[in-house]
Amino acid sequence: MAWPSIFQRGTLLSQFSHHHVVVFLLTFFSYSLLHASRKTFSNVKVSISKQWTPSAFNKTLEPVEVWSSNHLFPNAEEATLFLGTLDTIFLFSYAVGLFISGIVGDRLNLRWVLSFGMCSSALVVFVFGTVTEWLHFYNKWLYCCLWIVNGLLQSTGWPCVVAVMGNWFGKTGRGVVFGLWSACASVGNILGACLASSVLQYGYEYAFLVTAAVQFAGGVIIFFGLLVSPEEIGLPGIEAEENFEEDSHRPLITGAENEDEYEPNYSVQEGSAITQVKAISFYQACCLPGVIPYSLAYACLKLVNYSFFFWLPFYLSNNFGWKEAEADKLSIWYDVGGIIGGTLQGFISDVLQKRAPVLALSLLLAIGSLVGYSRSPNDKSINALLMAITGFFIGGPSNMISSAISADLGRQELIQGSSEALATVTGIVDGTGSIGAAVGQYLVSLIQDNLGWMWVFYFFILMVSVCPHPHPHPHPFSN
Repeated sequence: MAWPSIFQRGTLLSQFSHHHVVVFLLTFFSYSLLHASRKTFSNVKVSISKQWTPSAFNKTLEPVEVWSSNHLFPNAEEATLFLGTLDTIFLFSYAVGLFISGIVGDRLNLRWVLSFGMCSSALVVFVFGTVTEWLHFYNKWLYCCLWIVNGLLQSTGWPCVVAVMGNWFGKTGRGVVFGLWSACASVGNILGACLASSVLQYGYEYAFLVTAAVQFAGGVIIFFGLLVSPEEIGLPGIEAEENFEEDSHRPLITGAENEDEYEPNYSVQEGSAITQVKAISFYQACCLPGVIPYSLAYACLKLVNYSFFFWLPFYLSNNFGWKEAEADKLSIWYDVGGIIGGTLQGFISDVLQKRAPVLALSLLLAIGSLVGYSRSPNDKSINALLMAITGFFIGGPSNMISSAISADLGRQELIQGSSEALATVTGIVDGTGSIGAAVGQYLVSLIQDNLGWMWVFYFFILMVSVCPHPHPHPHPFSN
């Protein structure tokens, strides 16, 4: 036979299965660290707002003596609006960077791109939150410039980690594997919330310091430890294994002459296919079936998901009067719901071999969960439960589109001979989503400032309701 037997293949996979575990963990925690540094900013917004606005220094005097030597804004409302503007600036630069990083990731070594983005972003975060506070140097233009650069650098993360995961894990069971793995963003949020709340008593600058230091260390580990594809250590690529799986399900043909005619593409020895692979163009990636519909759907969904990500601690603190550290810890339940939702919905989509119906049902139930959470009483236990349910139905499908479905789209049969499309497709989907999220963050701060938080939830319900239902989808996960 020209291809290895099932026993040979089983031995091969069991021998190298630890590489898959290492890749899973390294990519998981690398993106978790990137998200942790982003979450730090949302977790310390109240402290930053207080530092940027004048505060009463001595209330025993008449008139009250007011400290105003370093303030940027005359009141908390303008400071809140600027914080929303920074979120918008970050997401716009992040969106632009995703389109670029996807193209770069398919043409350069993914390990180099990811490591560079992590280390450089850590330095920028350190300057933004720690150095400026230590020097008591507050400048709006400096903050804007640093956050633009941070968005561009952070954008290297997602296309690279999804591409690496797509190189190692095939379409069989991809929903549950990527559903569990895509919890990296939520774990990063939890990690960022825990780190920030643990040192917030010493000053918000130490929250930035801790997360930046951990992220920089993670970038160094990625540079020396990550294997971007099985071919780097002589293993067959995912396409070869998938071809083998498809061939193994065909009926066996007896007879020597038939065996000679039946020549599957799978071969451990064949290495020419690796050198012939070329990255597809940005336009070709956009024209792939399902890319544009899912990108538009993700734009609506990411707007809502990132609004919770950026504003939930601030909302809990302002709306219910809870302490900032308590609000940070309570916001973790939204991410817990997203982790469970992404994994369970990915598993169901694998069983059904259909992803779109699972997404449609989840988004329908998300409307009800948003209505319920918007009417949450001033009770932490009930709020946490409703928050977790909302995260399940919003964070779950968001994770599935940005990971498993992006990998499906980037490895569909139309580009089997030119498989270097994973990072580009992921960049397009996530980049389009980030544009929607960027517009949303400014609208959230504007709506909240003029109409109140209830209208913000009405806005979320509207976006989930109009979220496009994507029809085209690559085999085998069709509608």
